[in-house]
Amino acid sequence: MWADAVFEGGGVKAVALVGALQVAEEKGFRWKQLAGASAGAIIASLLAAGYRGDELVELMIEEEFSQFLSKTWFHRIPYLGPATRLLVKKGLHSGRPLEQWIEKLLAKKGVRTFSDLKDRKLRIIASDISRGSLLVLPEDLEEYGYSAERLTVARAVRMSCSIPYFFDPAKVLYRPSKKVSYIVDGGLLSNFPVWLFDREHPRWPTFGFRLISETEGQPRAIRGPISLFRAMFLTMMEAHDNRHIKEQDRLRTIQVLTKGVSVTDFHISREQRQALYEAGRKAGEAFFSKWRFSDYLAMRSGASPVRYTMRPSPQSEGDVVEHGG
Repeated sequence: MWADAVFEGGGVKAVALVGALQVAEEKGFRWKQLAGASAGAIIASLLAAGYRGDELVELMIEEEFSQFLSKTWFHRIPYLGPATRLLVKKGLHSGRPLEQWIEKLLAKKGVRTFSDLKDRKLRIIASDISRGSLLVLPEDLEEYGYSAERLTVARAVRMSCSIPYFFDPAKVLYRPSKKVSYIVDGGLLSNFPVWLFDREHPRWPTFGFRLISETEGQPRAIRGPISLFRAMFLTMMEAHDNRHIKEQDRLRTIQVLTKGVSVTDFHISREQRQALYEAGRKAGEAFFSKWRFSDYLAMRSGASPVRYTMRPSPQSEGDVVEHGG
C-alpha cells in the first residue's frame, strides 16, 4: 500500500526512527511522498533516492557519526579555540563533512538534484533566521531567485541539519534584496512537519515517525542563563508540533521512546545505536498491531486539513550560491 512518511528531527537518535520505518515496510507500505526536518531529512532524502529501510539500518548502526565533527586549528586550542570559531563561523563545526556523506550515498542511487527524484516527492524543512521564515525545500527557494529543481538534495539536507551553534549555518544569497540569509536547523520552526501532505480526501495514509523522551511534558528547571537558553530553544522546537499532534490525534504518529542519548552525542556507541534501533522496532510493532486504515480515514474526515500553498515563482533561475561556510 502507498503511504507518505514524515520524519522528526532528533540528531543521532534518528537511528530509532529507522527501526520503526523498517517495521512499516515489513507491513507492506511503500513511500510516495517523504518529508523531514534535521536528521529526519537525512532519512527522508535517502528513502526518496531509493534506499530501503534495511539498507538504512545498516548505515545508521555501522556508521561512525563522529566523522561529521570536523577538526580544525580552532579545536587545538582548549576553550579559546572553539569559542573563537563560534564567533567567526557562527558554529563549532562545519556542516560540509555531513553534506559530503549524503552526496556520496545519493550518488550511488543516481541522485544529485531534486530533479533526479522522478517517482517520489521530497520536502525538507529548514529555517531562515535572517528573514524569520520557515522554508519548505525545494519550492521555497524559488522566492530567493533560484531554480528549485537544480538545488542539490545534499545541500538541502545540510541546511536542515545545521543545529544552531553546533554546525555552521548555511548561507544563501536572497537575490531580490541581494542580502545573505542564514539558514539553520528546520527543527527550530517545525521539527515534526506531519502537516505537509495533508489533503482533504486522502488516497493513502500519512505516517509520522517521532521521537519522545522520558522527560517530555515535564517542567524544565531554569537556574541560570544557559538553562534558560536551552529551555527556550527546546520550546521553539517542540511546542508548535506538540499542539498539532494533540489536535490531529495520534492515529498516524509512531512515537519512539528514547533514553539516555542526547541529540548531539556524535560519539554514541554501537551498542547505544542498536538499543535505539530496537526501541524503534518495538514502537513500530505496537503501532501497527492496532492501526487500521478505516480508523485513519474516520479521523481525517473529522479534521480540518492544513494546506500548503506554493509561493509564486520568480523568473530568475540559477544554482544556489553559498557564501563561505
